[in-house]
Amino acid sequence: MANVRSFAGQVNVQWQPSLLAPEPGFDATFSRVRRVDLDASAWFEHTPGWVEGADELFAQLVDDAPWVQRRVHMYERELDEPRLTAWHGTPPDDPNLPALIAPMARMLSTRYQRDFDSVGAALYRDGHDSVAWHGDRIDPAIIEPVVALISLGSPRLFRLRSKARPRASASVRLLPGDLLVMGGTAQRSWEHSIPKVARAGPRLSLQFRHSQ
Repeated sequence: MANVRSFAGQVNVQWQPSLLAPEPGFDATFSRVRRVDLDASAWFEHTPGWVEGADELFAQLVDDAPWVQRRVHMYERELDEPRLTAWHGTPPDDPNLPALIAPMARMLSTRYQRDFDSVGAALYRDGHDSVAWHGDRIDPAIIEPVVALISLGSPRLFRLRSKARPRASASVRLLPGDLLVMGGTAQRSWEHSIPKVARAGPRLSLQFRHSQ
């Protein structure tokens, strides 16, 4: 752990939750899903408001996750990654996770025909936190990987661009409780990012992945 700083139990974010927020849940019918074909082999699906009680789930995760800040190699030197992360590679049924995460993983596995067997989280504390253009690190042996993420907290812009030139691009403004799922060759032939902005509240990304 020499290259990380622990923020467990020490995260302070400015957040105003909704009053009378319902208990967290999710839409098992995917009734509002929208599919976007990025090209002939890459796609994403966006389901607005998939999570009910998103504010309550956000608060649970911010308070309970074992947040760390990793050191990353950027601009020919080691720098603090401009976001916090937690749990990467943890099974969804781990007893330290909120109980809702395991049934979420099972429902996503049923819809997308992948065994989502790990979960992770990233916390963007304000508009200065971000993630640069990248494709997720996934075993090359996995054919057409599917990555699902749930956005909680403040809205942020999620951008995608093709690796091939001339670059095609797309973007989605993710609101609290939105589900975004990338599939096909989206992790191989496209990149994605969360850009810095002048002003934003805290936002959390809960991510589901499969190992085969």
